[in-house]
Amino acid sequence: MDIKAFLDQDQKKDLLRLLTAGSVDDGKSTLIGRLLFDSKKLYEDQLTALERDSKRVGHAGEEIDYALLLDGLKAEREQGITIDVAYRYFSTAKRKFIIADTPGHEQYTRNMITGGSTANLAIILVDAVNGVITQTKRHTYLVSLLGLKHVVLAVNKMDLVDFKQEVYDNICLDYKNFITQLDIPDVSFIPLSALKGDNVVEPSINMDWYHGPCMLEYLESVHIGSDRNFNDMRYPVQYVLRPDNDFRGFSSHIASGIVRKNDEVLVLPSLKKSKVKSIITFEGELDYAFPPQSVTLELEDEIDISRGDMLVHPDNMPRIERHFEATLVWMDEKPMDISTLFFIKQTTNTTKARIDKIRHRIDVNTLQKSEVSHFSLNEIGRVVITTTKPMFFDPYTKNKQTGSFILIDPVSQNTCAVGMIIDKLDSKDLPSRITDIDKEKIAHGQALISKSEWEKKYNQKGATVWVTGLHGSSKNELAFILEKKLFDNGATVVLLDGSSVRPGLSRELDYSPADRAENLRRVAHVCKLLNQQGVITICSFISPDASIRDQVKEIVGEKNFHLIYMDATLDFCKNNKPELYKKAEEKLIDYLPGIDVKYNVPENSDLIFTPENNGVNSEVVLEYLAKKKVFPIN
Repeated sequence: MDIKAFLDQDQKKDLLRLLTAGSVDDGKSTLIGRLLFDSKKLYEDQLTALERDSKRVGHAGEEIDYALLLDGLKAEREQGITIDVAYRYFSTAKRKFIIADTPGHEQYTRNMITGGSTANLAIILVDAVNGVITQTKRHTYLVSLLGLKHVVLAVNKMDLVDFKQEVYDNICLDYKNFITQLDIPDVSFIPLSALKGDNVVEPSINMDWYHGPCMLEYLESVHIGSDRNFNDMRYPVQYVLRPDNDFRGFSSHIASGIVRKNDEVLVLPSLKKSKVKSIITFEGELDYAFPPQSVTLELEDEIDISRGDMLVHPDNMPRIERHFEATLVWMDEKPMDISTLFFIKQTTNTTKARIDKIRHRIDVNTLQKSEVSHFSLNEIGRVVITTTKPMFFDPYTKNKQTGSFILIDPVSQNTCAVGMIIDKLDSKDLPSRITDIDKEKIAHGQALISKSEWEKKYNQKGATVWVTGLHGSSKNELAFILEKKLFDNGATVVLLDGSSVRPGLSRELDYSPADRAENLRRVAHVCKLLNQQGVITICSFISPDASIRDQVKEIVGEKNFHLIYMDATLDFCKNNKPELYKKAEEKLIDYLPGIDVKYNVPENSDLIFTPENNGVNSEVVLEYLAKKKVFPIN
């Protein structure tokens, strides 16, 4: 056979992705190493290095430690455990394989989820001496969670129990009793000794009572062709291909189903219809395409389609919903904050999503369910999610490609969770966060969001900065500069002064002492409401009467009230606002503090400034607010 024919034949081989899982020291890495060794898939330099490393850092005595072929991390070699997911590729005359050797430790659950997310089959190893243990059940549950349809229970280290059939049979019976509560349609059992090579590549002469296939034979023959969904055509558009004005195609891989030339397709979310004009690949045009092929579809009609849209058959629609239930695996070192608005990525579609409710957390060791307020690293549970725009999905059990998603932290951009959609939720079934305690609060007019929750969201404390001083003392200038600097530093801040309050909130009031007091009372209550929601308010008012300022302080709350006095002489103010003071002196206006109304200089100001340099003054205020832990300055 010439080289081209050989490569063509190799290219057409079926690909099986598999993962190994099991408890520490059950022999996962050893089994894979033995598969590679006995199937003659190692180069001479690899064999030489393996023999050398086995003597130096091996854990198999005088035997070759085949696990060293996969335990590439230094920490793994020193501890004799697998930490990361190690991927290995090899092929035989019948099939190509990609093996993911996943960690056994519970603390590396997320690594196992990563390794199993693309697998077709799982090999779960059991130590024949220990039998089915808690970690065996945990890994089996995770495999069922990922929707793997084929599981092999490899009863390893049979050499340590003298290859006794009754030991093997008891382990198989225990495992069968456990998996009846899980949805795994195809389960097989193989006794073996990975270290000695029994039933790995060649049948074992030590277990003549076993008449099934050895491990490699099983892996070469297991049927996975029907595992993919070929019924529901889902084509999530990844890229709009427009090389010139004469061609417009939509490129992506086919998530599920079969698409043919002249098929009528429906575009989501626009619901526009068209027909498939051509199916284009690098090798040329096709009459039909199926998963996991990557193709470019050209439609007969010009339709506005972009990344994240989906092409489907009109008579076979996915769910188009904003609310759904899902199983979530938390993968971030930082615990879940249920108030966070995450990014959700599902197929090629990205939008924002929130976690409405945690139904329960699942103990993967016992399968017990418990109520929790959040998930921590490696924890798994059931949640209700709402997205900002509709998603196009199928239940994960029906379609893994469109039923899976990831959640992305909006700040760190880390992938913080992976999820498997259970199904949509009708509006009547949506969880309500309104408890009996909440209803009681509502009845008494109490907010459901506490001040501390607002302050945590804004990363600041609600407070009122009250700037007082005569007309023309530059108090407004300080207030506006301070507002801008706080805003630029990320603060949530509101500024109130006479020009913003008088035309609306106090439009029926004049400037008499009584009406001035009422105006400031209203402003104080507005500040109180905003402070309770974590907002910083800056108020610039003359507020000449000390008793009125004390009343404002009482309304806002002593801890939230910060008084700044702009100490400017009357002459400075007259020079700064000459027209105003001239009218007051000519009796054209009444009740101007400093002229015909006494201004009480504050005796208890937190800060006192002169108006010459409000840029510097504002920096002093920022430092003061940081010291008072109102707002941190970076």
